[in-house]
Amino acid sequence: MLAYRNIGRTLKKAVKQPKYAYQAFQARFKSYRSYRTGDGFSAPPETISLFLTFRCNLRCHMCGQWGDAGAFKDMTGQELKASLSLEEYKALIDDVAPSRPTFTLFGGEPTLYKDWIEIVRYIKSKGMRVNMVTNGMLLSKYADEVVEAKMDEIILSVDGDEDVHDASRGLKGTFQRMMEGMEAIREAKIRHNTNRPFISANTTINEVNYKDLPNVLRGAEKLGAQVCTFHHLLFLTQNVCNLHNKIYEQKFGKPCQDWFGFVQDALPDMDTKVLIKEMEGLRKINSPVAVAFYPNLTDDEVHNWYTDEQFVPGGYKGRCLSLWIAAYVLPNGDVREYHSMDYALGNVRDHKFSEIWNNETFREYRRTVKEMKRFPVCARGCTELYRYG
Repeated sequence: MLAYRNIGRTLKKAVKQPKYAYQAFQARFKSYRSYRTGDGFSAPPETISLFLTFRCNLRCHMCGQWGDAGAFKDMTGQELKASLSLEEYKALIDDVAPSRPTFTLFGGEPTLYKDWIEIVRYIKSKGMRVNMVTNGMLLSKYADEVVEAKMDEIILSVDGDEDVHDASRGLKGTFQRMMEGMEAIREAKIRHNTNRPFISANTTINEVNYKDLPNVLRGAEKLGAQVCTFHHLLFLTQNVCNLHNKIYEQKFGKPCQDWFGFVQDALPDMDTKVLIKEMEGLRKINSPVAVAFYPNLTDDEVHNWYTDEQFVPGGYKGRCLSLWIAAYVLPNGDVREYHSMDYALGNVRDHKFSEIWNNETFREYRRTVKEMKRFPVCARGCTELYRYG
């Protein structure tokens, strides 16, 4: 239900957001019980991620969507334009409102969807929680509306100080625009006399920033973040993806191409001794921003993560519970168990989400994953494996 190594990270967030933590625990307990006894059925999801658009206004080098090997770069113009209407999103929200899931707005870059603020307002009008994962480039424009709408949490990506962040994002000026957005949010919170939205910073440890992680923390401090989570780089080898595709076609009759956006020609050029030392130093820094690492690996596992082509999780159970806890709705209406699995379990334009969640396709998929525990790409391509197991 909760990996023991994640307890510290969970407690830090619970102190900041106790109501959310309690609701998440309740939902996760029901999902875990379903995993043990449900024969493919599941309690309602804890989280529904709405992929509002495939489009993005940045080309971050390490991104599996739009990065150097990004899976979305080969999409046609018509595919990139796909989006559900505001009314379709409202119908989805109405459908699941009785079970009160948390919604996460995602993409691409969610602020490129023209009605994203209206979606936030509608979710909050139904008494549910809504978060957003964003690069922050457009937040200064919408700051007052974000605060007025009572968004619960903004999750920002930060890679270091200004030079490092801009280099990772592939565009000069991105750090400054993100800072301007956060300052606008801070001022709007003062005007509205509220502490929402909660600000979290996520960073991907990579070849550019790993030698100076304190700079990342300083960047998170400047943003006014309460928590900064350092995510280990997600990457895959061509052989792992090919093996995954072979298994996937055998099980589900179709390939699984999106994972190829994480393929690297070689292992990352990173000195793991330096990285481990940097991580140790971060834990000792006295900062108003709480620090967490994800997955929370031992020193030996950190070394193996970046140097072993056949890395498998050690301290985690290595089983996927995500299918019982979370779901992803793509811009074309497809419901997926994970956004990079290329397998639609239904479409909200054809059936209600509540019907899709436990339809026969979804149940059979859960049974298959429970038997297998995980796919070849999961160990170093998907953080969900470590979030819930």
